[in-house]
Amino acid sequence: MGRHVEVLHERFPIRGVFRISRGEKTVADVVRVVVGDDGARGRGECVPYPRYGQSVDGVVAEIESVRPALEGGAGVHDVQDLLPAGPARNAVECALWDLQARTGGSRASGLLPAHAPLRPLVTAFTISLDTPERMAAGAAAAASRAMPLLKLKLGGDGDLERVRAVRVAAPRARLIADANESWSPEQVGAFAPVLAGLGVELLEQPLPAGFDDALAGYDGPLPLSADESCQDAASVAGLADRYAAVTVKLDKTGGIVGAVATLAAARDAGMRTMLGCMVATSLSMAPGLVPAQLAEFVHLDGPLLLAHDREPGLPYDGALVGPSNEVWVA
Repeated sequence: MGRHVEVLHERFPIRGVFRISRGEKTVADVVRVVVGDDGARGRGECVPYPRYGQSVDGVVAEIESVRPALEGGAGVHDVQDLLPAGPARNAVECALWDLQARTGGSRASGLLPAHAPLRPLVTAFTISLDTPERMAAGAAAAASRAMPLLKLKLGGDGDLERVRAVRVAAPRARLIADANESWSPEQVGAFAPVLAGLGVELLEQPLPAGFDDALAGYDGPLPLSADESCQDAASVAGLADRYAAVTVKLDKTGGIVGAVATLAAARDAGMRTMLGCMVATSLSMAPGLVPAQLAEFVHLDGPLLLAHDREPGLPYDGALVGPSNEVWVA
């Protein structure tokens, strides 16, 4: 039969509303890639992100453009040249890793320095942007479900009240936060010391990407992490004097190869690291568990935000998530 490729757009309802500073959504749109060969099937998933000018149709078209090469036998490392970094390459690369592992070839976990089985990891759990009262209620509920690390979505005005309310509601929870480019330089100066005093350990992307120069020499008490400003390994060098950390996502780096390289570049620059995700199913999270072994902070809670996950899904025990060969072979 030979190689065959399937590309599918799928929609998964979100439990409630997922809201950040740029807007809200109630459905996760994902693109799934299946590469089959002699009865074995490898799968990958990605999330097109309008913030970067991406769409489902555009990502599907990118993948279709390399169908002949994939059906002709292109492998994981060939894809690095066939597609640019981004969600299309991520879905294809992860499908090829999965297929390769299921047919007795090398595994993505072989990219790690120690070829040990993947460890289960504690993921942060997201509290969507909302009123202080609703965020506090969400934080209290999450803490009661054994979620020790909460990621608060912030939006500018009112953020201090939001974080104060969460701290009262979940006094023992560890906190990180994500402003999603919504703050001004003045708010960074005013808000950062207060959030640090409330125990927030890390703040992602306070300013719009492209305005990083305003953070040059920043030495405030709250460490900052570059998310939208850090797309891949090449972007790390210009961030070290502005940010203490980088947030790495497979949909930005174009897969596991790029994610591992970006984490290594950050480590070499003396920066801290987070392995993050989009709102998506376990098929997106499972490959992320490979580079997440190298990250200080892990944010792979996408399936926990959905009304229902893909079946089978990854095993979540509270915030602890581990690999599953039924989902994706690492």
